[in-house]
Amino acid sequence: MTLAEHTTAKVVHDDLEIFYRRFGKPGACPVLIVHGLSYFSYDWIAVAHALAKDREVVAIDMRGFGDSGRSPERHYRLKDFSGDLIAVLDHLQWPRAILVGHSMGGRVSLCTAAWHQQRVAGLAAVDFAPDVAAEGRMGVAQRIGNQPDFFESVDHALQYHGHNPALPADAPLRKRYEAFLKPVDGKFELKRDLHFRDGFRDVLQGIKQAPEADLWSMVRGLTMPTLFLRGSHSDMFAPETMDKLRRENPRCEVQEIDGGHNLAGDNPQALTAMLQTFFQTI
Repeated sequence: MTLAEHTTAKVVHDDLEIFYRRFGKPGACPVLIVHGLSYFSYDWIAVAHALAKDREVVAIDMRGFGDSGRSPERHYRLKDFSGDLIAVLDHLQWPRAILVGHSMGGRVSLCTAAWHQQRVAGLAAVDFAPDVAAEGRMGVAQRIGNQPDFFESVDHALQYHGHNPALPADAPLRKRYEAFLKPVDGKFELKRDLHFRDGFRDVLQGIKQAPEADLWSMVRGLTMPTLFLRGSHSDMFAPETMDKLRRENPRCEVQEIDGGHNLAGDNPQALTAMLQTFFQTI
């Protein structure tokens, strides 16, 4: 796979480096993309490039993910992630931006829109809603909560995540896992802090975690243009939650396109088209 042309850089916040990929040139309102829990900025390269025809688009690696730094003190609360987003906006000298957040990145983006309304021109939550479907939640808990510290090989990582370990060397999915793995002492470490694995181990053991924010209250308070977008085959965003979003805040646009939870990978063309249409309302 040939990656779309872009530049990369890092910004320091809270003594951590936040890695980002930058696309396009100044024009219309810029866009900041925030990935989900099992993803990183690499997964958004094609969509970010497509969105950057008339504006700048930046996709970040959240703290603890990809090529961003990890917090030794495990400072991974919503306030920490949101602070990183504002630090990136400040570094880029963007007074306001449209936030596009997928899954966990949607949660962080929603909180940022609620806490820093003056900095957020619009919010697009991609396969994210405050209520997470039970089936998807348990699937994520099992997959991440049972993750080993290290993988013996790229093949091992592919197999663990349900993919064919015999993929050829030039297969895009193999290239993706090679990018999301870091060689360590002859083995491979996933570029995601084990803090997140350990949190899901607690979930599997029945240890409840207190919510950090009232997300539905945040939805009700949104006044900027907002899009909640569901993948039609998603196991994380239940169909009935679409109507709940409409009831809780009639100002929000709620749409659905074909695909599963990973819309940037499943249906990038439809996702790009939907986002471009939404941007025209801002």
